[in-house]
Amino acid sequence: MNVQAKDSKLSTIGDYYSATQLRADRWSALRETVEALQVGGIEGRQGKKHLAEAEMLFDALAPIECYWAFPGAHAFDSMSRMLASRNIQELSHAVRRVSRALTSGAYRRRSIPIIGEDSDADDFEDESTLPPEARALGRPYFEVLIVDSVNEHQERFLRNNLHRVRRAEDPFIYEPVVVSSLEDALIGILFNHNVQAVVVRPGLTLKSKNALPILNQYLSHMTGNEDVDGLQPSDYGPETCRLIAKVRPELDAYLITDRSAEDIAGHDLGKCRRVFYNQEDFLELHLNILRGVQRRYKTPFFSALVEYSKQPTGVFHAMPISRGKSISRSHWIQDMGAFYGPNIFLAETSATSGGLDSLLEPRGPIKEAQEYASRAFGSKQTFFATNGTSTCNKIVVQALVRPGDIVLVDRDCHKSHHYGMVLAGANVVYMDSYPLHEYSMYGAVPTNEIKHHLLKLKAAGKLDRVRMVLLTNCTFDGLVYNVQRVMEECLAIKKDLVFLWDEAWFAFAAFGPTYRQRTAMGVANEMRVRLRSPEHVKAYEAQKKKLEGADDDKLLKTRLLPPPDARVRVYATQSTHKTLTSLRQGSMIHVNDQDFKGEVEQAFHEAYMTHTSTSPNYQIIASLDVGRRQVELEGFEFVQRQVESAMAIRRAVASHPLLQKYFKVLTAGDMIPEEFRESGIESYYNPEKGWSDIWDIWTSDEFVLDPTRVTLAVGGTGWDGDTFKTKILMDKYGIQINKTSRNTVLFMTNIGTTRSSVAYLIEVLVEIAHELDDLLDDASKMEKRSFENRVSALVEHVPPLPDFSRFHDAFRDGEDTPEGDIRKAFFLAYDENQCDYLNLDDKLMQRLEAGEELVSASFIIPYPPGFPILVPGQVISPEILAFMRALDVSEIHGYRPDLGLRVFTKAALKALIK
Repeated sequence: MNVQAKDSKLSTIGDYYSATQLRADRWSALRETVEALQVGGIEGRQGKKHLAEAEMLFDALAPIECYWAFPGAHAFDSMSRMLASRNIQELSHAVRRVSRALTSGAYRRRSIPIIGEDSDADDFEDESTLPPEARALGRPYFEVLIVDSVNEHQERFLRNNLHRVRRAEDPFIYEPVVVSSLEDALIGILFNHNVQAVVVRPGLTLKSKNALPILNQYLSHMTGNEDVDGLQPSDYGPETCRLIAKVRPELDAYLITDRSAEDIAGHDLGKCRRVFYNQEDFLELHLNILRGVQRRYKTPFFSALVEYSKQPTGVFHAMPISRGKSISRSHWIQDMGAFYGPNIFLAETSATSGGLDSLLEPRGPIKEAQEYASRAFGSKQTFFATNGTSTCNKIVVQALVRPGDIVLVDRDCHKSHHYGMVLAGANVVYMDSYPLHEYSMYGAVPTNEIKHHLLKLKAAGKLDRVRMVLLTNCTFDGLVYNVQRVMEECLAIKKDLVFLWDEAWFAFAAFGPTYRQRTAMGVANEMRVRLRSPEHVKAYEAQKKKLEGADDDKLLKTRLLPPPDARVRVYATQSTHKTLTSLRQGSMIHVNDQDFKGEVEQAFHEAYMTHTSTSPNYQIIASLDVGRRQVELEGFEFVQRQVESAMAIRRAVASHPLLQKYFKVLTAGDMIPEEFRESGIESYYNPEKGWSDIWDIWTSDEFVLDPTRVTLAVGGTGWDGDTFKTKILMDKYGIQINKTSRNTVLFMTNIGTTRSSVAYLIEVLVEIAHELDDLLDDASKMEKRSFENRVSALVEHVPPLPDFSRFHDAFRDGEDTPEGDIRKAFFLAYDENQCDYLNLDDKLMQRLEAGEELVSASFIIPYPPGFPILVPGQVISPEILAFMRALDVSEIHGYRPDLGLRVFTKAALKALIK
């Protein structure tokens, strides 16, 4: 969450993007301050300064610590009293142990004594340095939030009774955190990533006693426009459960109530797992809490694979590497066995050998693992893939699109979609994203561009052939659509339209409340409820009446509402391996289609069989299963830390005078035109104003920028993006990235990014800037001019990005609409007699400028930008040729420098038109 309130100690709370990061740094600062007091004493000017700092730090921590079980309110109050009584020696010891335990995570493994004689031992280990075997043997730790307005005696009663029912055989260990109100419950689950279960008791109140403005601001985001102030006390419990499901749907909620079953049945309880009536059966509550966490912890396929690897097996099938026999018997490849270890080979098998499930026809642990993934990501069905999202895209397209169907596609989407259109025989309408010429990259497709094409097809009488809208969310560069707006407005024009959202780079988004509102599955679930609501029906009827007889211009300017009987038909493909824990090529297909069972299921099964190997890698499937477990239990924490890391990079570059000379982090204002930023906010961080409110931006704007992607403009260094990536970052400093443009490089944080790696990146950038300063200080006049010319070429003289031209008439069905038969063009190019090669020279440009039509016979894909600038059947425009000639990249797939650009012959095109 975004923290903006001010604090007079050392720096401002506005320096921090997250309250969690603020908490960690405040404890570290408190440790340093109290140790300084212990060494220097409390007298004198310095002592009084440190004493005042310690008091301010305690005041800053007080409103946060009540939401965490460690060190706990009792211990924190005791330390506050130590400071008040000037018991600095004991305070220093207690603060040091708390700070170390929070940093190392030791409190998760065992009880850490803070105060008393047992607290002398300072030998607890750092959680992160333990070997995986030791960490795996420990019982996972979590915290339970209990919501009830109780006095100190009653709180002790609750804690003691929950501790009393613990058993040695419990699979997990947890500690309770007691808060008093509905608002505190919401703050608690947002601040405290350790919370895995919430127990809502009948004595809770509505308002929090913490009156910090930042807390009220964030609460207003979570409750939206709903009138929680108007609730009756008897409704506080059910409303708390509902809001918990809205904010963190992965959590287990338990409601204890004294109301009748009939009363409770009429309330929306969100995802409340169980309702207890007037009882204090702590053992039953305890068992339910453990069972709920176990439900998410369970990994059906990974566990089955582990058990399979333990079985003594004689191998008589076609896999010599199974059980590692071909390696252990070898004299020449023992190094491979030593590198990977035995388990990976013990677990290697084939679906046809039995003992495990089949990915093609899952009936056992794979089926169960896919059902768990469906629950985690909010889909109705989820399917695993072991050969990447490229295959997922082709499966969905083939299952849904029939030859001749019209599909609207963003032109700069991944190449797998273009090839999928070929395989399915789709008639493609390519939609242009807005260009960012200055940085040699494309943005995203405006909603009005999509509506314009749909209305044009409707006017031509072709709307019945329009099958699908295919968009990339989020793009490689981090641009995220307003998914709800796109789907609602498109469904207003065609109510059974299918949507395929390529979320290859967005798998993590389901586990943050801000992100989730812009995911395909999140919006699909919301729309299923909203379309049936009386409020939507009323609003739709009013708009329908208002727009009766409206022309296309008015429809384009109106935020259209879908009819209540519109069908929610949404698919999302996800590269789990790119942003979550999974082995390479581990991907998922998420389905939320109201017509899947009746219309698509059989075709989907056939498409899945077409593209999925009969010998999938079981290690990849197991990693998808474990990766799902991780995000259901700690995805909220990891995504929060991921965003924090990216924001730290933004803040460092924006605030460092030396870095600003050569680098610039591109902001939303740089990457999203003003007309698509209704909030008016240009950047997430401003050195003068601090952090912007990301929730407001993500709620209102047509496009937003994923903060976890940091695009750094490097043209000011005189190096192009590819050179900066390879020669500087990778070869010199060992920093890996995989996306560049002519003058930018992209840094992507992920759930594994640490604060240390962020610090290293900033150190490297500062070092590069220092070296450039030294180089220019010693440069001659001519050398400085050469540097300035290189910078000017990269920053000012950037070739403009070309739009999609059009399909040639030979591959079109009429001239009134732009769709083209890409399959027809693709397979025509198989005949060499129908093709020719042309050099990219001045003569070719002259021919194009004179009006001659030349048509591409292949996909032309330069890296960067990494998507086709020409597709089979597309007319080559002078702008496209100029862009190709200006490219200075090493890879252009589909283009042969020794022969030239492959085009169709005039005779081939003339024969098709006849």
